[in-house]
Parts: sequence; structure tokens; C-alpha cells
Amino acid sequence: MISQNLHNAINAQVNAELWSAYLYLAMSLDAEAKGYKGVANWFYVQFQEEQAHARIFMNYLNSRDAKVELLPIEAVPSAWDSVQDMFRQTLEHEKKVTSLINNLAAIANEDRDYASINRIVWFIDEQVEEEESAREMIDAFDAVEGNKYGMYMLDKELATRVYNVPAPLATAE
Repeated sequence: MISQNLHNAINAQVNAELWSAYLYLAMSLDAEAKGYKGVANWFYVQFQEEQAHARIFMNYLNSRDAKVELLPIEAVPSAWDSVQDMFRQTLEHEKKVTSLINNLAAIANEDRDYASINRIVWFIDEQVEEEESAREMIDAFDAVEGNKYGMYMLDKELATRVYNVPAPLATAE
């Protein structure tokens, strides 16, 4: 049985994941409005991934006979000064999500809830990838800053990114 403390924290994490999805959708729309269709695609894939992360947590709560409580989603920003600003905010946001995931792990560890620890480990690994990906995007856009052709080519490359169903959802179906 999942503790009430962990139950509440996972419900809060569902909300955080949905807020993240909303943030990345806003970034996608802003990038598209600025003419960066590839960047828009990159953030749209992020939007899909964050929705999937929320679903994984919801499925987990349901599997533990714990009620999912959907909370209101706070507003997100809707415009950024540059693509680099979007990715810098992405990195800072992902660092915050990492701290939230680490908190879940600490609660599960304190509860000696090994099933929850096992599920949370997937998210710990995912956060390493999320932060690395954001850093790579910052480096790539910093490298071509001021170079219109470089920006064009990088934007075209990001247009090829596709959404892949995360393993915990792929095996659940």
C-alpha cells in the first residue's frame, strides 16, 4: 500500500508533469509563430512526452489502488525573446523537475516502498536525459547564434524529431 505522503506527492507530480506539458506546448506555439517550425516540433514532442509522464504516474497510482486527484494547472509564459531563451528556461525547468523526482524517491525510500522506488528510478534516468538534451540544444543554438544559415539548418534538423512512446506506457498496453 502506498503511504498518504507519497500518494499526495505523486498527485502533485502529475500536476507538475501536466504543467510541463503546457509549458512546452506554449514554447512550441511561440516558436512556430516566430517561424521556427523545427523548434516548434521539438517542443511539441516535449509536450507529448510530458503528457506521457503524467499518464505513467496516473497509471501507477491506479495500479496501487490510490486515487488520482487532478489539480488546477497554473498559467505558463506564452512568449520568449529567443530560441536560446526557450532552451535555457527548459534546462532550468528540468532541473526543478529533477528535484521533484528526487523528492519522490526520498519519500519512497523513507517508506521502504520498493515498488514505488522501482517506478521512480525510471524517472530519475529520464531526468538525466532531459537535462542533457536541453544542454545540447543550448550549445547547438549558441554555436550558430548570428548565423542565419546555421539557424536554418538546425531548425530543419529539429523538424525530424519524432515522439516515441516511453517504455512504461508501451509495456502497459
